Amino acid sequence: MQKKLLALAAVPFFALAISGCAHPQPYYPPPPPAQIAQQGFHDGVDAARRDLANGLAPDISRHRRFRTPPVPPGQPVHDYRDGFRRGYNQTFRNATAR
Repeated sequence: MQKKLLALAAVPFFALAISGCAHPQPYYPPPPPAQIAQQGFHDGVDAARRDLANGLAPDISRHRRFRTPPVPPGQPVHDYRDGFRRGYNQTFRNATAR
Protein backbone atom coordinates (compact mmCIF):
# COMPACT_ATOMS: atom_id res chain seq x y z
CA MET A 1 0.00 0.00 0.00
CA GLN A 2 2.82 2.40 0.87
CA LYS A 3 4.60 1.67 -2.40
CA LYS A 4 1.40 2.44 -4.29
CA LEU A 5 0.98 5.78 -2.47
CA LEU A 6 4.63 6.62 -3.03
CA ALA A 7 4.29 5.85 -6.73
CA LEU A 8 1.15 8.00 -7.00
CA ALA A 9 2.86 10.86 -5.18
CA ALA A 10 5.86 10.69 -7.55
CA VAL A 11 3.76 10.98 -10.74
CA PRO A 12 3.24 14.79 -10.57
CA PHE A 13 6.94 15.39 -9.90
CA PHE A 14 7.92 13.13 -12.78
CA ALA A 15 5.55 14.99 -15.10
CA LEU A 16 7.03 18.34 -14.03
CA ALA A 17 10.56 17.06 -14.52
CA ILE A 18 9.82 15.91 -18.07
CA SER A 19 7.96 19.05 -19.07
CA GLY A 20 10.77 21.27 -17.81
CA CYS A 21 13.25 19.68 -20.20
CA ALA A 22 11.68 21.00 -23.38
CA HIS A 23 12.26 24.66 -24.05
CA PRO A 24 9.56 26.28 -26.14
CA GLN A 25 10.83 27.38 -29.52
CA PRO A 26 9.96 30.97 -30.40
CA TYR A 27 7.81 31.43 -33.46
CA TYR A 28 8.66 34.29 -35.76
CA PRO A 29 6.03 34.66 -38.45
CA PRO A 30 7.37 35.42 -41.91
CA PRO A 31 7.16 39.05 -42.96
CA PRO A 32 4.11 39.94 -45.04
CA PRO A 33 4.58 40.38 -48.79
CA ALA A 34 4.06 44.15 -48.48
CA GLN A 35 7.01 44.40 -46.08
CA ILE A 36 9.17 42.32 -48.44
CA ALA A 37 8.24 44.58 -51.35
CA GLN A 38 9.00 47.66 -49.25
CA GLN A 39 12.45 46.31 -48.40
CA GLY A 40 13.00 45.58 -52.10
CA PHE A 41 11.97 49.15 -52.94
CA HIS A 42 14.49 50.62 -50.50
CA ASP A 43 17.24 48.30 -51.74
CA GLY A 44 16.43 49.32 -55.33
CA VAL A 45 16.67 53.01 -54.44
CA ASP A 46 20.04 52.44 -52.76
CA ALA A 47 21.32 50.46 -55.76
CA ALA A 48 20.22 53.19 -58.20
CA ARG A 49 21.86 55.89 -56.08
CA ARG A 50 25.13 53.95 -56.12
CA ASP A 51 24.90 53.54 -59.89
CA LEU A 52 24.21 57.25 -60.34
CA ALA A 53 27.07 58.22 -58.04
CA ASN A 54 29.44 56.00 -60.02
CA GLY A 55 28.19 57.26 -63.40
CA LEU A 56 26.84 53.87 -64.45
CA ALA A 57 24.02 53.36 -66.92
CA PRO A 58 20.86 51.81 -65.47
CA ASP A 59 21.12 48.02 -65.45
CA ILE A 60 19.08 46.30 -62.79
CA SER A 61 20.51 42.87 -63.57
CA ARG A 62 23.99 43.88 -62.35
CA HIS A 63 22.76 43.93 -58.75
CA ARG A 64 23.15 40.75 -56.71
CA ARG A 65 20.17 41.54 -54.46
CA PHE A 66 17.90 41.70 -57.52
CA ARG A 67 19.25 38.45 -58.97
CA THR A 68 19.17 36.57 -55.64
CA PRO A 69 16.78 38.39 -53.31
CA PRO A 70 17.34 38.11 -49.53
CA VAL A 71 13.89 36.63 -48.96
CA PRO A 72 13.07 34.09 -46.23
CA PRO A 73 12.39 30.56 -47.48
CA GLY A 74 8.84 30.07 -48.60
CA GLN A 75 8.25 33.76 -49.30
CA PRO A 76 7.46 35.06 -52.78
CA VAL A 77 10.62 36.31 -54.47
CA HIS A 78 8.64 38.27 -57.04
CA ASP A 79 7.34 40.71 -54.38
CA TYR A 80 10.91 41.71 -53.49
CA ARG A 81 11.94 41.98 -57.15
CA ASP A 82 8.89 44.08 -58.04
CA GLY A 83 9.67 46.46 -55.18
CA PHE A 84 13.36 46.59 -56.14
CA ARG A 85 12.48 47.33 -59.76
CA ARG A 86 10.06 50.12 -58.78
CA GLY A 87 12.59 51.77 -56.46
CA TYR A 88 15.43 51.46 -58.95
CA ASN A 89 13.45 52.81 -61.91
CA GLN A 90 11.84 55.63 -59.91
CA THR A 91 15.24 56.84 -58.67
CA PHE A 92 16.66 56.90 -62.19
CA ARG A 93 13.56 58.68 -63.56
CA ASN A 94 13.76 61.34 -60.85
CA ALA A 95 17.51 61.84 -61.43
CA THR A 96 17.13 62.30 -65.20
CA ALA A 97 14.11 64.60 -64.85
CA ARG A 98 16.22 67.27 -63.15
